[in-house]
Amino acid sequence: MAESNFVDYVKIYCRSGKGGRGSMHLRHVKYQPNGGPDGGDGGKGGSIILRGNHNYWTLLHLKYQRHVKAEHGGNGGRDKCHGTDGKNQYIDVPCGTVVYNAETGKFVCDVLYDGQEVVLLKGGRGGLGNYQFRSATNQAPRYAQPGEPMQEMTIILELKLLADVGLVGFPNAGKSTLLSSLSSARPKIANYPFTTLEPSLGIVAYHDQKSFVMADIPGIIEGASEGKGLGLRFLRHIERNSLLLFMVPGDTDNICKEYGILLNELRNFNPEMLDKHRVLAVTKCDLLDEELVDMIRQEVKDGLKEMGEDIPVVFISSVTNKGLDELKDVLWTELNSESNKLQEITAEDTLVHRDKDMSTFGKELQAEGEDEILFVDDDEIEELEDYEIEDVEE
Repeated sequence: MAESNFVDYVKIYCRSGKGGRGSMHLRHVKYQPNGGPDGGDGGKGGSIILRGNHNYWTLLHLKYQRHVKAEHGGNGGRDKCHGTDGKNQYIDVPCGTVVYNAETGKFVCDVLYDGQEVVLLKGGRGGLGNYQFRSATNQAPRYAQPGEPMQEMTIILELKLLADVGLVGFPNAGKSTLLSSLSSARPKIANYPFTTLEPSLGIVAYHDQKSFVMADIPGIIEGASEGKGLGLRFLRHIERNSLLLFMVPGDTDNICKEYGILLNELRNFNPEMLDKHRVLAVTKCDLLDEELVDMIRQEVKDGLKEMGEDIPVVFISSVTNKGLDELKDVLWTELNSESNKLQEITAEDTLVHRDKDMSTFGKELQAEGEDEILFVDDDEIEELEDYEIEDVEE
C-alpha cells in the first residue's frame, strides 16, 4: 500500500546549545610582567526556533527527523577574545501547528501564520571571562564562569488545518465532489465509503476576485469521538475552521437526525465546536424532482426548529451545479458576519517559551578561597558554582 503524503503528527527530541565557558587567562608577555586578566567571554549557545512556513501543508518533511540539536557556544580566549555563538536551529512547520511537551502533555505554543517565529528552547548564555571580574581590590581574578547549560525537550507537533470552511459529513455525503466542483482541488472520488483518507484544501473563487479556503475532512461516523471509524485523527482539523458546512444527502431517510448525529460527535469531541457558525447543505438533489425538494425543505425546516437550530439550509447538486452559486453566497455572508469575524493575530513576531525560571541567575559570585563576595551587574548570568582555572601562559 502506498504511503500517505499527509502527515499531521510527529514527535521530535530537541536540544539547544550550551553556552561556552569564559576564559581564565592572565596576560604575561615581554615588558608586561603584570598584564592583568584578559580572559574573554564564552559564546551563546544556539536556540531551537519554530518558524511558520506557508509553503508546507503537512509535517511530512519532519517525519524522519527524530533529533534537532543546536550548536554549542565556543569558549572564550585570551586577549579578551569572545567565543563564537552557536548557530540557531530552525524548524519550519505549516501554519496551524500546535506544539506539546511529549512527557507532560502540556501545551507549549501555537504557530499560526507565515513567518511567525517561536523560540522553543533558548540557547545557554556564555560565561564571563576573568577580565569581567577585575576591580581595584581584585586585580588578578583567577576564576571565570562556566556557560549556561543547554535545554532539552521532546515535543509533539500536531497539525490542525487552517481553513475558512470545513466540510462535515458521513462518508459518501458528496464532500469531495463539492470541493472539486468549487475549486481546482482534485480529491479522490469513488462510490464507496472512506474514499477520502486525508484532508484536502481548495480555494473557492468568489465575486470581485474574492476567495475563501475550503477543507474536505474525511468522513465521520457515529461513535467517531470514541475512536470508531477513522476516530479522532481528523476531528481536530475541524477545530480550526471558521465555518462548518454540514453535508447530508437528499436521499437520507431523516436529514435532521443525521445532522443531529454529526453535531453530537463534535460536541463529544470538543463542545466549543458548537460555537462556530454552521450551514446545512442537502446534497445529491439531482436525484430529486422539484416537488420532492419542496417537501423535504419543509421537513428539514420543521425538524431544525424542533432541535432549536436556526441555520441556513441550501439544496445543492455538485454534479449539475444546482444551488452552488447560492451556497457560495450563503457561505460568504456567514464568513463575513460580525459575529463570525476571525480574531486578528496579535502575537509578536518572536515569542519566547522557557520551561524553567532563569530570573535568579548571576546574583552573586564568590571567588574560590576568598571571603569577599563579588556582585555582578549582569543578572542574566548563572550563579557560579565551580571555577575552572587555566594555566597562565608566559
